[in-house]
Amino acid sequence: MTAGDIATAVLLPLGAAFAFTGTVGLVRFPTLLGRVHAATKPDTVALVLILAGAAFQLPDLRVAAWLGLAALFQFLTVPVLAQTFGRVAYSRGEVSTGHLVTDELADAVERSRGSGGAGDGDGA
Repeated sequence: MTAGDIATAVLLPLGAAFAFTGTVGLVRFPTLLGRVHAATKPDTVALVLILAGAAFQLPDLRVAAWLGLAALFQFLTVPVLAQTFGRVAYSRGEVSTGHLVTDELADAVERSRGSGGAGDGDGA
């Protein structure tokens, strides 16, 4: 058994464990924002761990670089997507503000609704 095999044997189950915790959080968290968080953060880490474990089994570093590129795209897109989902849900009134510790978006949403800006949600 090589060092690469040991790294793979550690990283793959660790990635699966992160994916499992994200799934449990997705089912257990009561709010929309909590579920978005649980669906994005642990699953991003899980994918990176699984890709790293798979990279140790590849024969060539050039092929493993493609896995690194996939991980980079995951890190760039998933947090932005979660932020966008959260803001859209908040602006449409789908977020229970009773669960928020601080409400930093209330003023911005009110300003955009009052001025008839692009965030008013009327589709026009």
